[in-house]
Amino acid sequence: MHPEKRQPDRNVSLYFIALIPHDKLRDQIRSIKERMLTDYGAGHALKSPAHITLQGPFNRSERDEVFMSQALLRFASERKPFKVNLDGFGAFPPRVIYINIIDHEPLKELHSHLKEMLQTELNFTPEEIMKDVQPHMTVATRDLTKSAFSEAWSELQEEKFKASFEVNSIFLLKHNGRHWYILEEFPFGRRE
Repeated sequence: MHPEKRQPDRNVSLYFIALIPHDKLRDQIRSIKERMLTDYGAGHALKSPAHITLQGPFNRSERDEVFMSQALLRFASERKPFKVNLDGFGAFPPRVIYINIIDHEPLKELHSHLKEMLQTELNFTPEEIMKDVQPHMTVATRDLTKSAFSEAWSELQEEKFKASFEVNSIFLLKHNGRHWYILEEFPFGRRE
């Protein structure tokens, strides 16, 4: 008897897990991204809302969304809110410009716990999991040319930008073939 052949899952989608600021700050950051498109021809960053990546893009069957939601809901219920402070701009030459995040420790700690949960509860392989997190909020990325990067960076590195937001949930985002959208928000359950 031959082993049964499994049909490939045609409903595989791309997801990622992130922190997303409140609407007002999200709009402020979107206007910076729009300026990057208008002034420097770099619009790729507009394909996702302002965010801090906790787990980069990964493929899963859409049938797994329920399991991902349940695991992320449990995970978030055990976390307590913390504040993220943004100050000025930074860059990963030659293509990425981002908004600086001041204190990385709470984000690194959250990421560490998330990695553990992804492996134990959602069967992520070590290769799928982001090894480390470099907290930042991208405003221009892969479609920023090297020459446009030089020009944009010389302008933005001197520009002032200060803001903060309370992190009280994590988000699961999904790609629809054109851009990323928020699929679900998971509120933190613990209070100070």
